[in-house]
Amino acid sequence: MGYLKYIEVENFKSYRGLQLIGPLKPFTAIIGPNGSGKSNFMDAISFVLGEKKNCLRVKKLSDLIHGAPIGQPVSNRAHVTAVYCNEDGTETHFTRLVAHSSSEFRIDNEVVSQDEYLNRLEGLRINVKAKNFLVFQGDVETIAMKNPKERTVLFEEISHSLEHKAEYEQLRSEMIKAEEDTQFSYQKKKGIAAEKKEARLEKEEADKYQRLKETLAERQVVSQAFQLYHIQRDLDSLAADMASKTNELQRHVRKKEKIEEEVRDKRKEHGRLQRDMAKIEQQIREADVELNKRKPAFIKAKERTAHMQKKLEAARKSLKAAKKVDETHQGEIAELERELEEVAEHMQEFEQQLSQESQGRDVSLEDSQVREYHRLKEEAGRQASLHLQNLDSVRREHKSDQDRHDNELRKRNEIQAKLKQKKAELDENVRRVDKLAEQIRSSEASLEELRRQEQEVSQDVAAAKGRVAEINRELEALMNELGDAKVDKHEDSRRRKKAEIVDHFKQLYPGVYDRLVNMCQPIHKKYNVAITKVLGKNMEAIVVDSEKTGRACIKYLKEQMLEAETFLPLDYIDAKPLKERLRSITNPKNVKLLYDVLQYDPPAIKRAVLYATNNALVCETADDASRVAYDLGDNKRYDAVALDGTYYQKNGFISGGSTDLAKRARRWDDKAFHTLKARKEKLTEELKEMMKRTRKESDLTTLQSQIRGLETRVRYSVTDRDNIRNKSMANLEKEIARLEQELNRQEPLLKKLEEEMRAKESQVDELKEAQNGIEDRVFADFCASIGVDNIRQYEERELRATQERDRKRLEFENQKSRIVNRLEYERSKDTGENVRKWQKTVEDDEKELENLKQAEQAQMHSIDEQMQALEKLKSNKISKKQELDAAEESMGEIRKRLTAVQKEIASVQKALTALEARQEQRRQDRHSVFQTCKLEQIPLRLVRGNLEDLDATAQTDDGAGGDEVAASQASITKVYEREGHIEVDYSVLPDELTELDTPEEVKREGNRLNKEIADMQSHLQRIQAPNMRAMEKLDGVKERLKETDTEFENARKRAKKAKMAFEKVKRERHRKFTACFDQVSNRIDEIYKALTNNASAQAFLGPENPEEPYLEGLNYNCVAPGKRFQPMSNLSGGEKTVAALALLFAVHSYQPAPFFVLDEIDAALDNTNIGKVANFIRKQTETSFQCIVISLKEEFYSHADALVGIVPDPGECTISRVLTMDLSEVPEG
Repeated sequence: MGYLKYIEVENFKSYRGLQLIGPLKPFTAIIGPNGSGKSNFMDAISFVLGEKKNCLRVKKLSDLIHGAPIGQPVSNRAHVTAVYCNEDGTETHFTRLVAHSSSEFRIDNEVVSQDEYLNRLEGLRINVKAKNFLVFQGDVETIAMKNPKERTVLFEEISHSLEHKAEYEQLRSEMIKAEEDTQFSYQKKKGIAAEKKEARLEKEEADKYQRLKETLAERQVVSQAFQLYHIQRDLDSLAADMASKTNELQRHVRKKEKIEEEVRDKRKEHGRLQRDMAKIEQQIREADVELNKRKPAFIKAKERTAHMQKKLEAARKSLKAAKKVDETHQGEIAELERELEEVAEHMQEFEQQLSQESQGRDVSLEDSQVREYHRLKEEAGRQASLHLQNLDSVRREHKSDQDRHDNELRKRNEIQAKLKQKKAELDENVRRVDKLAEQIRSSEASLEELRRQEQEVSQDVAAAKGRVAEINRELEALMNELGDAKVDKHEDSRRRKKAEIVDHFKQLYPGVYDRLVNMCQPIHKKYNVAITKVLGKNMEAIVVDSEKTGRACIKYLKEQMLEAETFLPLDYIDAKPLKERLRSITNPKNVKLLYDVLQYDPPAIKRAVLYATNNALVCETADDASRVAYDLGDNKRYDAVALDGTYYQKNGFISGGSTDLAKRARRWDDKAFHTLKARKEKLTEELKEMMKRTRKESDLTTLQSQIRGLETRVRYSVTDRDNIRNKSMANLEKEIARLEQELNRQEPLLKKLEEEMRAKESQVDELKEAQNGIEDRVFADFCASIGVDNIRQYEERELRATQERDRKRLEFENQKSRIVNRLEYERSKDTGENVRKWQKTVEDDEKELENLKQAEQAQMHSIDEQMQALEKLKSNKISKKQELDAAEESMGEIRKRLTAVQKEIASVQKALTALEARQEQRRQDRHSVFQTCKLEQIPLRLVRGNLEDLDATAQTDDGAGGDEVAASQASITKVYEREGHIEVDYSVLPDELTELDTPEEVKREGNRLNKEIADMQSHLQRIQAPNMRAMEKLDGVKERLKETDTEFENARKRAKKAKMAFEKVKRERHRKFTACFDQVSNRIDEIYKALTNNASAQAFLGPENPEEPYLEGLNYNCVAPGKRFQPMSNLSGGEKTVAALALLFAVHSYQPAPFFVLDEIDAALDNTNIGKVANFIRKQTETSFQCIVISLKEEFYSHADALVGIVPDPGECTISRVLTMDLSEVPEG
């Protein structure tokens, strides 16, 4: 069994220098006080065995170097080497280095990659990912409190089944999707089977239709005769009313012609006034252009004035500051002069006082005593000559030191004065730099604003120029498209009025869409005539959202006395749904629903389009249209129209194309022409607007000039600021630093001299004391005679007065010298020059500002003159506008009269048209009845004439059908004349149907008859025509069922393949997980009994999901000795720790590492449990693995084979020292 023999650390965390830890025994305990570096030892093992930095309690690898956390790394690298002893006795050295923030891996001192390094460790069953050899501090408690799901994750990491998790989940998703696809195919198969059943039922119902058609004919004869009787009675009454209205119309037309002559005269006068108005407007535009040309010069002059105003204000501020500095400077000079005068006065007073004191002093010695004093002094001098020589020598040395001290003190004062001067200069430069910086910031802000304005104007001008070019190109293309195309002036005017009406409606009522013709477009020009024929009057109808909106529009038309309009309310019209089966007509060819050849927008108007087209069919030829309408083979009739406009209606009415119809069909082309024309007008207006925007180039030039001026000013200011900052201030800072260094050198020298002087003074005191002893012996009798204790009392009285005078004089001289030096320095600074300079600058700027203001006034005067001229032109325009308005008002009055007459004419024409329309309608109704009788083969009884005679005329009929006015009056009149000669036998009608007097009664009876017939027809329609393709549909369903069977089989195979792939990964994941789980679950009870040293203890490890345990949690429970079963959370701290250790050792038994490193696992154990755990570990280390434990408890580590003591060396950065002790040689107990 291999084991870890040594750990070598160098500059790793708290381990400074190179330290060898070991040899490590089978059971080694790491001990030491808190903070000594025990956990750092575990970090060293984790580091060398490949652990990542986030598990090493550092943010970056360089923090592992000793001293790095406090910013004082002892080296730029650190390393840890693990010496591993193999089973054959050979050693392998695993080394990991950290240099700066990178790692290097070595095996036996050979550099290898990280992957090779970790693979080599895994070969020794050391897997850092599974952490099967490391238990960090607190991990035991964490393991004890893990929930079942977290235990599952732990087992997946250890067993490596986690490697298959992603593939497992992916294949499981694919399997589920394949199963869902299979289920979908099965459901699809069921749906098609249901369709097959439905198709069979349709075939059975197709046979019922034919039996219900014969019951309709009898009631149709009575109904048609009733209609013809009352139509003829109405036609006789209408003829008399029309003759009366025609005479009234002729009178109103003559009155209208007279008023129109007056309108033409007024129109000429109005045109003249309009031309005058246009001329004035041109002059205003020219004056406006000239004004815009003059404005940039005025703006530039105004900007110069503003700039000079700011410059003058800045100069005035600088002048004020310079005056303030000069006043302060002069005040300081005056203060120093005053101080100098005071010192001189005090010195003079002191001298006068000394003179008075010397005159008043009383000499107390007699001449004989004085001679005796001098004799004794000479005697004492001879006896103390040696002491005097030494004293004199020491005093000379002291004097020399005093002179040197005074000289250095003077130098220090000079340096301090110079340092103060330089700092004042530096402060002045700082203030100047700040002032320049503020000026730069202000200028840059202005520059940024000007650049923003320049960018906006530039973009606006560029966009305008680009748009002008685009508009010109579009206009050229539009002119090419328009060519020489022209629209009839009268028609164009009428359409413009109608368009204005719709636009007005859109403004008043949000629910108004547009005219149907404006929202629709044929998919090809060949359909124009056919679509025009079918749409009829609905072509110009206005589409609205609701009946309420339509009624509001009608009310407005009546109030404004405008022409009548047709409205299509989307919520009111009866729009029949599309008959989808009509799209499948193949014989004849190219038959289409009219709805399908018509494009429309917006989609909301679909109901209106359905209503107008009414499931009509469009065919290539008239023969095809006739066949589709009446003989399609399904016993039904349809509305069908040919491309030439021949229209076959299912009610039997047939109408053909005409010249007028072709003209109306050109409405689709005219719509495109008017669209182009409207686009041209819009582009022309936009071009005028863009040309105005391009005139802003002059403003752009002014802005660019201002930007260049500001850029130059900023550039000079920045240069000045940088020169001051990088040269003047840098030199001053260097000079200040040099002076401060000199000043710092002066202080130690002065202290040294003061110490030497104190030493000399001590020597003087010693020599003086020896000399005093000699003088006391020599002057003993003399002192007794003059009444003093010793001769020094007499001498000191005289000497003290002299020394005091000298000290005072020196003090006055020093004060005077200091003040004079400061006064000379202050006088050397000429602050007045700066005041004079700024005074001159202010005066020059004031003169320049005055000149600029005059220039600005001149520009402003020029603009005022131009504006006055412009205002005069505008005033003329207003006057001319008043004349034009008066002319328009006069013309408006005449037009009102004309309108009134036109309305009267329109009213009469409307009434006449209504009568004609009524007559035409009744004739058309009669024609429809005859056609219905013929086409539907109703046996109508006739007294005179024959319905078969109408065939030849009907084939050349150019009239409109249904609600349309006849296109060819001659042809339709001929038809109606022939029908007027037919006399019907009304004897089939009962008296109650012929004696009806009011239209309401006629309508009621007609509706009753029609209802009877409609009920019969409705019954037939509800049954629907038989589906002749039921068998074909049945065959198609069978074919689709076959295809679905194939799809279902393929989906089933894919699901089977996906399940096999999933089961393979599932088995592999289950195998790995189960191998680990079985090993741990089989061993855990045994280990737990061994740890507790009690056979009654029990440990259980069971999965929540036995089939796939990795998907759910793992339950772990223990029964402590002598206790009943209870949840893990209810166990005591020690019991939880023992249970967690049992799980740890059981997990370690699966692919066990050769060693186990544990950090303070005994923290929560009492002494009894500590002994049990220690004995267990000791037994395991004898046969199974090496164990290295960090412990703080003697009860635990006393069982170890060896101790490694970690001792802290306190300091700013703790240094860990290592001691080892082999306990195997120490007897137990």
